[in-house]
Amino acid sequence: MTRTLINPPALHPAPGFSHAAVDEDAGIAYVSGQLGLRQDFSLAASDLGGQTRAAMENIKAMLDELGAGWDDVMRRTIYTLHPTEFGEITAAIEEVQGSDRHPAQTLIGVTGLAIEGTLIEIEVTVALPSRRG
Repeated sequence: MTRTLINPPALHPAPGFSHAAVDEDAGIAYVSGQLGLRQDFSLAASDLGGQTRAAMENIKAMLDELGAGWDDVMRRTIYTLHPTEFGEITAAIEEVQGSDRHPAQTLIGVTGLAIEGTLIEIEVTVALPSRRG
């Protein structure tokens, strides 16, 4: 396996992790959990919908860097302090991705996330079109 680590300049610095790890041989990217943070680590919003949109915009920046799109996302895992608010989460996701086509997904309720004030973290696994046979 050949592993490539990616930290695009459009996202905040990644202290102690990489924003994505690509298995070049398999053509799969594992995108780290994205929070609703700006490049300077400040919160993009204080509410769940706003943070979800911002996290999805960060994922979009990662997809752009990978040469992939929303239809290449095979799996999404969502960690949130508000798991019963899945309607608000889904609406924000659909707003950013521009469709109601969702990959396999797991939604997990948590008691806290790495950055104080964050309400949601979203990670994805991507099949890379440019690396598929």
